[in-house]
Amino acid sequence: MRFVLDASITITWALRDEDHPLADLAFLEIQSGSAIVPGIWWYEIRNVLVLNERRNRITPEDVTQFLESLDMFSIDFDFPRDGTQVIDLSRKYKLSVYDAAYLELAIRYRLPLATLDKDLRNAARAAGVPLLE
Repeated sequence: MRFVLDASITITWALRDEDHPLADLAFLEIQSGSAIVPGIWWYEIRNVLVLNERRNRITPEDVTQFLESLDMFSIDFDFPRDGTQVIDLSRKYKLSVYDAAYLELAIRYRLPLATLDKDLRNAARAAGVPLLE
């Protein structure tokens, strides 16, 4: 299955002290399927990893290993040509532009969205976007 993968799900895979059934499901799906992410995902993942490294929740070696492990999966990056819809979704659902980018991808590609973010999940439901559940 193909789906939109957000950073909240991905980072759960890296942190040993975090666990969530939706993150586990997404991990199973990506092993045999594929995901698509907005370009911001690349930066979000690295930022959260560095922040958690500073908090001693993950080692620099584990960060490197995790980033290398992500390369094993089929994850495509998307950069919209027109940012108007992202801004409109951000306004309509009171989301950050970053979160609206995930929603826009799910709408445009008609794919389920994998996220742990409560506001983004609520916006997806309101927009008629299926969620990975």
